[in-house]
Amino acid sequence: MVKKYSLNKEKIKVLLLEGIHKSATDFFLANGYTNIESLSYAPDEAELQEKVRQASIVGIRSRTHLTKELLQTAEKLFTIGCFSIGTNQVDGRIAKLMGIPVFNAPFSNTRSVAELVIAECILLMRNIPVKNAAAHKGKWLKSASNSFEVRDKNIGIIGYGHIGSQVSILAESLGMNVYYYDIVKKLSLGKAVACSSLEELLAVSHIVTLHVPETQHTRKMIGERELALMRRGSCLLNLARGSVVVIPALVEALKSGHILGAALDVFPEEPTSNNDPFISELQQFDNVILSPHVGGSTMEAQEKIGTEVAEKLVHYSDTGSSIGATNFVQISLQPNRNVQRFLHIHKNEPGILKEVNYVFTSKGINIAAEYLQTDNDIGYVIIDTDSKLDSTILPELKSIEGTIRVRMLF
Repeated sequence: MVKKYSLNKEKIKVLLLEGIHKSATDFFLANGYTNIESLSYAPDEAELQEKVRQASIVGIRSRTHLTKELLQTAEKLFTIGCFSIGTNQVDGRIAKLMGIPVFNAPFSNTRSVAELVIAECILLMRNIPVKNAAAHKGKWLKSASNSFEVRDKNIGIIGYGHIGSQVSILAESLGMNVYYYDIVKKLSLGKAVACSSLEELLAVSHIVTLHVPETQHTRKMIGERELALMRRGSCLLNLARGSVVVIPALVEALKSGHILGAALDVFPEEPTSNNDPFISELQQFDNVILSPHVGGSTMEAQEKIGTEVAEKLVHYSDTGSSIGATNFVQISLQPNRNVQRFLHIHKNEPGILKEVNYVFTSKGINIAAEYLQTDNDIGYVIIDTDSKLDSTILPELKSIEGTIRVRMLF
């Protein structure tokens, strides 16, 4: 079903879930969006469907999943914000085919995650988790055994993106030797050295830290074979995605003593709320740091994420600009101050743009500017006109075969 919208802000329902920082609400309010509902929790399936069905803009974090079935019931939804780095919790392809761009926050929690990585590197190399556990049990393990400085040690960073490169800078400032591996050629920061293969990085590193997205290539990328390639007595950190490390293989490597210690912030299966139990095979090890997916959970990061994603959502709603969308063609535009703007999202099929233009030209309406981007699935055209039009033109745009979504911005 084709949806149509105009930019009447008091009618645009904004739904923010999972305790998104108030900076997001503040940004929406500052830009004229007053119809805002903010929930501190992730709704169950029935409540979620009802809430999303009434919303035009939805903001979620990591525990809410917007599936194909749920999206197809969303009658008014025209954009989604993931207040996180990842967007796996949304069926991005279905959203695109429905004309719904998905935005995220790839930058705002970078520093918070990088700081935790460095802290855990030091704790693991000093064998502090074991000594801490012993102290809690009344045991005094005052010993330098398995305790090392991080200075002059090799840290191997798998994934040299926003977070990986920040880890690189902080690690080098501590005197560590930085090696990294990425499937895309990157500019090395400082004295960081690029490895030609994952195997090379694993063999040279005292500490291996993972900073990759979840893809078919990264799932189970650290298993029995890869752990065996790591230096004996090295440490492994995963603050990326829970599917990246094969947990049973890590358990065996820890039992054998091949891996000195590990720190995990993400897991293959995670509780859906703070009230649900957390169970992991890794709980048996005192030399493993387990944290509840809090790498980016600092007050500073959450405030920045709130503003970053809300700004993208507002910019898209106000101007049609899709820059920063993870599943959508990219168009960057300034606000339409003196012209009437129309957004037309359609299947990428021959002849549709001609039909869109004809709706205007057949009425003698001058098209002041037109912007089009396409991919294999969709076309997205933004049309600015010199005329002040009302919504009566929308049914004609909607009736064009292949149309997915039409909006008019005042």
